[in-house]
Amino acid sequence: MSGSTRRHFLQNVGSGMLIAGLGSQLAMELGVASESDLLLPVAGDYGRLGPWVALMQELDPDKLQVKIVEELNKGTVGLPDLVAAAALANAETFGGQDYVGYHAEMALLPALQISAELPKPLQPLPVLKVLYRNSSRIQKFGPTRKTLQPMGAQEKATVTVDRFGPELRQLVRQADMDKAEQLFAKVHQNDPSQAFDTLLYTIADEVDVHRFVLAYRGMGLVNVAGPDHSYTLLRQCVRHCVDFEQRRKATGREASPVRTEIPKLLDEYKLVGKSLGNREPDDEWLLAFSNTIYAATKVDASRAVAEALSEGISPKSVCEAISLACNQLTLRQSGNPLRTHGASAGVHSSDAANAWRHMASEANPLNQKVGLLVSAWHTGQYDQWSTEPYPLESHFDQIKTDKADELLGVCEESIRGNDQGTTTAAVHRYLERGFESEPVFALLRKYAISEDGRLHSEKFFRTVREEFEFSRPAFRSRHLLALARVTASAYAYDVEDNHGHRAPGYEDACRLLKIDV
Repeated sequence: MSGSTRRHFLQNVGSGMLIAGLGSQLAMELGVASESDLLLPVAGDYGRLGPWVALMQELDPDKLQVKIVEELNKGTVGLPDLVAAAALANAETFGGQDYVGYHAEMALLPALQISAELPKPLQPLPVLKVLYRNSSRIQKFGPTRKTLQPMGAQEKATVTVDRFGPELRQLVRQADMDKAEQLFAKVHQNDPSQAFDTLLYTIADEVDVHRFVLAYRGMGLVNVAGPDHSYTLLRQCVRHCVDFEQRRKATGREASPVRTEIPKLLDEYKLVGKSLGNREPDDEWLLAFSNTIYAATKVDASRAVAEALSEGISPKSVCEAISLACNQLTLRQSGNPLRTHGASAGVHSSDAANAWRHMASEANPLNQKVGLLVSAWHTGQYDQWSTEPYPLESHFDQIKTDKADELLGVCEESIRGNDQGTTTAAVHRYLERGFESEPVFALLRKYAISEDGRLHSEKFFRTVREEFEFSRPAFRSRHLLALARVTASAYAYDVEDNHGHRAPGYEDACRLLKIDV
């Protein structure tokens, strides 16, 4: 069977279904699938996840919740498969080009991770909530919308990241969607292991939290959905970046100076080709360096990181300092209205730093260095607050107890009153008295599940959890204080900042799971 005839045959019968039925090895032996066909599945080829992908796209969200709970009770589906199917349905529908759509995509993995922290009867709740958001957005655009279209087999090539990374970046800068997609398809088809490093050249080419987090969470979703679906989940990142460039050009905005300044810093500090160090400075240095980044302009923040790396400071210490600087953007925020949740400086910068810390740890040395410089730049782009960090002295006026359970009660009451100051004061006093942090996480997690957080609640909860566990003991409490403040800010507000609402789908999910709302 010739190559062209084979491709025509596969397109007509559905290659995914055929290969899934035969098994990949037998399919190749019979000549109905080449190695490249297996490496690069066409859009819509989702194997055993296919029926669930279709349901996510086509079934009314309320009916979908009922269906999911029925199948969970029967044991015919698990939460990871539901999250994987939702991610693929989202990617195919939006291709990373819809604001609410890609925020739903970025919340899927955090929701699954949150579910793993819960008792078994409660585990479906955070996932159901995000699946409802995901399918509601898909339904709004129509179940027949398919942004991702099939990509044909690409020419054989030896993939080298230092060639294809800059080439992909240049095509994205030219806002050429078709050629950028074709190049990424070629890279992924010929060497999937090099696809993420190739993509990072483009991810680091603008200072945009959404491209950072979409790439980080997208790579995490590959671990849930499986490597067969990595092309679909990473391909949307390419389209997201091209779409960003198209909109930038259409509105006449200048490209970020990060494109010219980061290469200058790499040259000035001779970082290209330089081995990364492993010096772990003490807590005093770390605190001072985080304050330097917090107070610096975006260029100077990146410069400080470049200098630290050139002096052999470990990437781990640099990442922790950037994370602490982001934390200050949350704890020091002032102004009116005092909304610290959603797309705030603290939440966005913390999510961005968290994403780069993880991506850099998996990247090649050049991408690791560039990623840390861009992460610092992102932090430095925000105006610094000159106010003292929460909680202020006055916030302790309502704290009349030193008992653990009573302090948690004050914290919860303050959250429900949107009292950010007293909430942080209660958590501060609780931790100051040496009580375990896990009950605080459990309390705040409850509201990460029930509230919308202007599309950010799940992501930020996981960001704080991850940074808390990554940080040195001396600084961990700061992350929990930030989460407490953001939780109090978010309670009962919907995405339009109207008060008196829980997250859409949450209460219905509680009823289906027989959980007391």
